Order: sequence, then C-alpha cells, then structure tokens
Amino acid sequence: MRIGIIGAGALGQALAVRFVAAGVEVLLSDSRSTRCLREFADSIGPGLTPVTVAEAADPEIVVLAVPWRELSETVAAAEVSDWQERIVIDTTNPLGPPDFLVVDLQGRPSSEVVAGSVPGARLVKAFNTLAPALVGADPRTPAGRRVIFLSGNHAGANNRVARLVEHVGWAAVDLGPLADGGRLQQFPGGPLPTLSLLLQP
Repeated sequence: MRIGIIGAGALGQALAVRFVAAGVEVLLSDSRSTRCLREFADSIGPGLTPVTVAEAADPEIVVLAVPWRELSETVAAAEVSDWQERIVIDTTNPLGPPDFLVVDLQGRPSSEVVAGSVPGARLVKAFNTLAPALVGADPRTPAGRRVIFLSGNHAGANNRVARLVEHVGWAAVDLGPLADGGRLQQFPGGPLPTLSLLLQP
C-alpha cells in the first residue's frame, strides 16, 4: 500500500510515523524545508520517501495535512488536472494567522470548502480532531485502541480509509456523510475535536 502526505508539519509527520510503522509506503512532501524533510525521512528509515507536492499527489490515497492558509497554494502545486481517481483525506481545520483565528466560512462546513478545491476527489474528513502527539502515539494502549473519526459522501472511500485506519491499529468510527459527520468533526464548533476516546478490547 502506498499513500501520499502533503504537508510535513506536526500532524503530517505523526501520520507518516504511524503509517510507516504499519508497513505503509509513504510519499511525504513539504513546501518549506527540503533539508529538514530529508533529515526526518532519514530518522524514520525505509518506507518514507521525501518527494515534491506533485509526486505526493500521485497515489490513489492522498492526505492533505497543511495549514488552512496554505490550502489553495498547495492544491495548485499538486498540479492535478483531475482528482477523480483519488481519495483525499482532509485533516485541515479552518484556523488562520496570526493567532489561530477562526476563518469565516459563512456557515459552510470546512470539508465542503476543501472538496471544492479538489473537484472530483472522493473526500474523507479524518485525523483533524486529535492533537498530533496523540495521532503519532501507539494507537494500541492497555485500555484499548484510540478512536479515529471519519466522514465522507462516498461509502466506498469511507470504507477504504476505515480499513487503512484499522490496519494501522486505530479504531475507525464512520460518522456518515459530510453534512452530518463533517459538522461533528468541525473545529471549532463540533463536539468531537479534542475528544480522545478508546475502544475497549
């Protein structure tokens, strides 16, 4: 299995660590420091390859893990003319500089805005409700497996992402379509962000 991660900040790196540990090949891109990205890849070892944004957008499953303010620029750098064959995992939250102020989306769920940036993609919202430190930690604890919420409008894509989540060791909870699940995951405003749950054995 091979996935692309666009964005090598705290969350992108946390996801890369967990995916590689589970035997998933990761193509990781970052638009800022190529040197730091290479150093991070060297620290992880085989299974993680530093690439360009366009190369990270090539696999069937692509994770968007960039700050909200960089969304448009990043999608443009991906140089994808047709997202239709891809599942895009949206980890973003609508927070902007300088002090993580909430971006006014005029009542629209953030996932709806992201979906409009990647037309044709089967978008699944996931990994946006937990701090990167929790995402990067071992998903299996003595008390149970850490829950990852996801939602999307394409049942097949939701199932693919849920299988990926379970493969890594987390417990997937599918919240259904974005109109409902996306609002539950919305940060800020939804009830699920920062809620860390464990599925007991």
